[in-house]
Amino acid sequence: MNNQVQIAPVTESLPYFFSQTDYSKVVVIADAQTRRHCYPLVKPLLPAHTLITVPSGEAHKNLTTCEQIWDTMTKAELDRHALVLNVGGGVIGDMGGFCAAVYKRGIDFVQIPTTLLSQVDASVGGKLGIDFQGFKNHLGVFNIPRIVLIDPIFLQTLPPQELRSGFAEIIKHCLIADAAKWEEIRHRDLSEQNWSDLIAHSVEVKSGVVEQDPTEKGLRKILNFGHTLGHAVETHFLGKSKEQRLLHGEAIAVGMIMESHIAFRKKMIDRQLLNQIEEFIFSIYGKVFIQSEDVDTIIALTRQDKKNRGKEIRFSLLDGVGSCAFDIPVSSADMRHALAYYAG
Repeated sequence: MNNQVQIAPVTESLPYFFSQTDYSKVVVIADAQTRRHCYPLVKPLLPAHTLITVPSGEAHKNLTTCEQIWDTMTKAELDRHALVLNVGGGVIGDMGGFCAAVYKRGIDFVQIPTTLLSQVDASVGGKLGIDFQGFKNHLGVFNIPRIVLIDPIFLQTLPPQELRSGFAEIIKHCLIADAAKWEEIRHRDLSEQNWSDLIAHSVEVKSGVVEQDPTEKGLRKILNFGHTLGHAVETHFLGKSKEQRLLHGEAIAVGMIMESHIAFRKKMIDRQLLNQIEEFIFSIYGKVFIQSEDVDTIIALTRQDKKNRGKEIRFSLLDGVGSCAFDIPVSSADMRHALAYYAG
């Protein structure tokens, strides 16, 4: 997996990639934000290409936008020897990769992740997909990109909220796989973190897990810690006003506190670790206001989680610092306790 991920200046990695390949046509997919801030850094390094710009944000990660992408690809007469280059965050990587993976039964694609979240998580591991009928990543496939080119320079284009969002997945990787790294990051403010080091660490953690379980039959499920309730919270707030919506990492931060509380109540972790997680995450993200009338809706959304089996809601829960168990059945009562704990 690691040889498919390169952390290097894109001014070196991208020209070298094209010197070693021969594609019939190249399409670049960006959103309105990355077209403005990131595409200008990439454009001079590319051969002749078609640029497809889509609207920014999770709300547009759907079939309607995919149809627009496929329409442009078809009109550009892309054959099966063409390349899709995704320049953007997790939404662009997920959706652009998905469009490439099903166009003419699959053409090559390259990920150039431009947010911290996509550099440490979304671009690695070959998970591709879109939201459907309000459910996050409901349609998708597993398909490994030809290469992932990570350059920390793109982080300079990010607002603080986006950096904070990506940091949630770094926290997750430390909690599920590296107790020493957790101790290191939790004693530093967001502004004091070493991003280059943490990007490399997260890529190593995720790549190591994905190599052992590419299609999430077992171990890869640990990467979903914080995501069962986190995705439900994220999906719930997608239906709210723009001001109330949460970035992915902000929702996962909520989910990690709630799911750590469930692990504590199941005697999988001790009170000290729960307190550490809660204190650190609240110090970075603050608290999201969840109304009592939202609780049933959020719990109901977990029934669509992809880890479930039949009617059993299954979680990935910490069983110590740097260790995670998966396929743990969790009841609605457990989730209700966790939501009340977070809100309290």
